[in-house]
Amino acid sequence: MDAEFWLKRWREGRIGWHHEKPMPLLVQHWPALDVAKGSRVLVPLCGKSLDMLWLAREGMQVVGVDLSPIAVESFLAENHLHARTHTALDGTHYEITNAPDGGGIDLVNGDVFAVDPATIGACHAFYDRAATIALPAATRLRLARAVYGKLPAGARGLLITLEYPPGEMQGPPFSVDDAEVHHLFDAQWSIERLERRDILASQPSFSGNGVTALHTAVYALTRRTN
Repeated sequence: MDAEFWLKRWREGRIGWHHEKPMPLLVQHWPALDVAKGSRVLVPLCGKSLDMLWLAREGMQVVGVDLSPIAVESFLAENHLHARTHTALDGTHYEITNAPDGGGIDLVNGDVFAVDPATIGACHAFYDRAATIALPAATRLRLARAVYGKLPAGARGLLITLEYPPGEMQGPPFSVDDAEVHHLFDAQWSIERLERRDILASQPSFSGNGVTALHTAVYALTRRTN
């Protein structure tokens, strides 16, 4: 699954993961992280998610990263946002000039694995609703170690996953169960599962494809000092 897979999905408008309102699990659980207002929050594979606007309204300085220029331009146009742009080695940077009061949004149109380490290292939190579950196993591990691993000690993260029985569906989205979350993050992060709920009844596209059980789980992570 390479970059062209996702770029094609955006070109064809096949973006079923996009929600037309902020993710309720974000709204419910973000306060538990106790992230200080003004903190920079990394949102990888951000698409045109309205979660970024919600985080900015909460006083966060959002750093979103996505491969697709369509995603970035759509986010700006649909939310009547304006941006100053500049090109760097890691992609085109968009600094939103009319972000919600109290917060800010900067977008990087580029590969999250190529983003300047200093940009990631300046973040003190991350929000992951659609990144980890969008990636195959080896790339999930790379995201956890090579991207989130660059965040500083004390950084917090909110991770939302999906779980379904092995073999019942070919992702994305991929099933990432509790054991895998610990495999991905135990080396560097303390992990607390905040919630796990059955969502199969509300997701007919999954049951229609033969999935017999579907849960979502929410985790709070804290980057350890060692």
